[in-house]
Amino acid sequence: MAAVNPLSNPKGVRLQCELCNSPAYLQCTGCKVTYYCNANHQQADWVSIHEKICQLLIPLRIAEPFRSSAKERLHCIEQLSLRKKQLIGITLKEAQKHLYGGRHADVIPAAMHSLSFTIDVYGLATVELVPMYLILAEANIGLGHLLQAEEYLSQAYWTVLKTTDCSNSIRSKLHRNLGLLYSAKGDFEESLRHFSNDVYFASSVSGTNDISVTGGYFHMANIFFRQNKMDIADSLYSEVTDIWHAHLSKLLIPHVNSSSKGISELFGENNQESLDENHEAEALQILSAIYDIREQAAKKDPTKMMQILHALTVLHFLSLDFQKVIKLYCSQAIWQNPDKEQELFSYFSVYKTGTQKGTK
Repeated sequence: MAAVNPLSNPKGVRLQCELCNSPAYLQCTGCKVTYYCNANHQQADWVSIHEKICQLLIPLRIAEPFRSSAKERLHCIEQLSLRKKQLIGITLKEAQKHLYGGRHADVIPAAMHSLSFTIDVYGLATVELVPMYLILAEANIGLGHLLQAEEYLSQAYWTVLKTTDCSNSIRSKLHRNLGLLYSAKGDFEESLRHFSNDVYFASSVSGTNDISVTGGYFHMANIFFRQNKMDIADSLYSEVTDIWHAHLSKLLIPHVNSSSKGISELFGENNQESLDENHEAEALQILSAIYDIREQAAKKDPTKMMQILHALTVLHFLSLDFQKVIKLYCSQAIWQNPDKEQELFSYFSVYKTGTQKGTK
């Protein structure tokens, strides 16, 4: 980072911090078009998103040369819009990745960038802003900033109400975030109502057995778990596990059918279906939480434990995390052969040591 002195700026030019709009004292030495009030804000922005978009910001923030013809000026405007749309996609994807990873503080800078670019391209009162409002709301709920979350959700809610052609997918996500807000406030009845609406709108888009409904079911189960209504919570956790298990098993079929092929073909780009990064992160978050609940239960159901372990095993196989695949496979085998626990984990230890030596 290079230091800048606000007093040396040209008249009328006020350099502002990328994160808080305070007077800037530091400049990014990579792009030279981004400024910060202190090193903490620079580091927060870098970790969240700036590393990914540093060079992409340069064409947006340097002065354009004068264009003499209207055709050239229109072309420049179109190119600028395309660049901003590209940045909307990159920043939104990174914000979602941080969110599913539970890194709520890292979500904020990326989502704010996405919101800013979306406003530039689409305006202030469009439904395209809603996904950013929802991500910012969920991140603030995770950070315990409920008033800020409520403000973002209010903006999202009124935008949806004013938009006649808003998709049910957006409505589903809106109700999920409202459910999370009311759950954080301790209003479980209102929270369950919103999660029910989440499931309704999600199922109207993709059906009742699609992975899009599992978020609503999972959060409903968490509320019933907190209310000590264990039978209802258990049935919902099982439903979520079954849906993800079926989806992941379907994605596994091409790999099984191609098991005789080379590794490059087995995991090549020609697979018919794959698990995108956001779905992978969501599945890992939900299934890991259910596994922890099953594992900590006083009375464990072997069938349900095997189902969640197998779902996690397939997930890690599709993610190419083979060490976790072997470990989870051992766990499944232990549930079938409890007397061989020591032997199975000794095999895993030997495998792990061998792979670590192989990577050195």
